[in-house]
Amino acid sequence: MDDPTLAFDSHRRRLQGIAYRMLGSVAEAEEVVQDAWLRWHEADKAALGSAEAWLVTVVTRLSIDRLRAAKVQREHYIGAWMPEPTLTGGPDTPEQLLERADNISVAFLAVLERLAPEARAAFLLREVFDADYDEVARTLGKSEAACRQLVHRAKAQVQEARPRFQVPRETHERLLRAFADAAARGSLQDLKALMAQDVELIGDGGGKVQSFSKVLRGSQRLAQLYFALWRRMGAAVRMELVEINGEPGLLRFLDGQLESAQTFEIEGERIVRVRVQRNPDKLARIAQLYSLK
Repeated sequence: MDDPTLAFDSHRRRLQGIAYRMLGSVAEAEEVVQDAWLRWHEADKAALGSAEAWLVTVVTRLSIDRLRAAKVQREHYIGAWMPEPTLTGGPDTPEQLLERADNISVAFLAVLERLAPEARAAFLLREVFDADYDEVARTLGKSEAACRQLVHRAKAQVQEARPRFQVPRETHERLLRAFADAAARGSLQDLKALMAQDVELIGDGGGKVQSFSKVLRGSQRLAQLYFALWRRMGAAVRMELVEINGEPGLLRFLDGQLESAQTFEIEGERIVRVRVQRNPDKLARIAQLYSLK
């Protein structure tokens, strides 16, 4: 394309998708893409063999640098660090740029956190964005053999940590509706029945709001947690089924204010893991969308 802006915008979706999956933050991904735009604006377009390859390389390397710095910061993060959730079900939202699919689920992004920055980039480029190994090699400035090793080891780590079973979306939605209904009625037994005996809850408050510093385990304990909130606040608690990062999830409102975004891993007919994002900084975009309704 002769127009540099149109040329950049034609690749923006891919660039945003790479940066978000690398960083787990919509805001940081947007900053990386904006930085790439500034570099694109100053680049000698005539000297570039492929605009897309050049832009992917810039965004990937910027994301690697940011992720390296972020990993140091996250070592001092208060409590569990989880990615920023994003709503992916509504039309005409910035989150449409994130290429809705199960490879942006909160569970998947949590697994990617285990990978070193370059391994994460190599894995995403190859396994999510279908880049050839020669393209991965050029992007990372490594040999194809080295990139194959990076991807091979990353795939093994991801497969080991990824949820073992995929359930139909209808099952996922049905269980979450039942869970939200049981929470709204304060039914301790129904809540417990929907969860596996060894269910886990992971919370992220970021030191901004109260959350659990350790993983909570056990259906009785988690059921009592939701029941206790119902006893304290009753009808002031509202849960809404939405699509979060490509999968069904729940938003919980207290007195009309967004309090958390909750995602659920399911095996068979039971919830096995709940991730509760309470950090207000990471909920700000979703809260803003609801404030405009």
